[in-house]
Amino acid sequence: MQVSDSSSRILAGLLEARTGQQLTMSRRWRIETALSSLLKERGIGTLDELITILVMGREPALSNMVVEALLNNETYFFRDRGPFDLLAKHALPQLRQSRERTKRISIWSAGCSTGQEAYSLAMLFASKPDLWTGWTVDILGTDVSTDVIDRARGGTYTQFEVQRGLGINEMVRWFEESGEGWRANEQLRRMVRFQVHNILEASPHPGQFDIILCRNVLLYFSAEKRLAAFDRLTRSLAEDGRLMLGAGETVIGSTSLLEADQEARGLYKFVEGGKPATNPVRTALGA
Repeated sequence: MQVSDSSSRILAGLLEARTGQQLTMSRRWRIETALSSLLKERGIGTLDELITILVMGREPALSNMVVEALLNNETYFFRDRGPFDLLAKHALPQLRQSRERTKRISIWSAGCSTGQEAYSLAMLFASKPDLWTGWTVDILGTDVSTDVIDRARGGTYTQFEVQRGLGINEMVRWFEESGEGWRANEQLRRMVRFQVHNILEASPHPGQFDIILCRNVLLYFSAEKRLAAFDRLTRSLAEDGRLMLGAGETVIGSTSLLEADQEARGLYKFVEGGKPATNPVRTALGA
């Protein structure tokens, strides 16, 4: 199945319009792999035929299916481990001290895919009951994909998915075997909630988050969209909160409000006096 330049451009434009993510030339090799199953399922012979259907608007639901297929949903439990150790050793102890009066912590996992990052965060708290008993821990996972959010809400994974990032003892401790696979236990599910949300839209939460994880999401944004995303993230982050990005991402060139936390490299905090007003502003994609 060949992918013409015109088809690639139309599909890339559709993905960016719906999600803000770019399908750069270096990533367009994914098109054939990502859409082959959809074409077979729908009895569509070629990508050019698919493009014709999309352009003519005959099947509106099909464009949603195409976008879902083109999204990169790579994730696994405790991905890269190091960032979670950083949270456990630095960010969470600081928050436990500063939130002692309210005993409430709110965390946003932006671009959570099928939910492994959010459940990994829940495990950090659940594994330390002596520290967090009596606290309200609210972990919100969001993604632009309806399909992956539905899977995250179910909290059920194949044995391969569960063992990807978890040891046997962790798997048995936090998951229960069911007819459909391995499901996160009730303790974890109580701490985590999920919703469909585009990071370029207004905050998914009426308050502010103590920690925001937005890892390996902004890599796929244009410079303009990345600026808009950082505007949303900074308005959603508590004044003494921490932002975590992916290993290949940085705030440099995208926002002057945040700086690296010198005591915990890999986390970002507000520069002194850098917290913006909380009312969201309109971006190129609207509020």
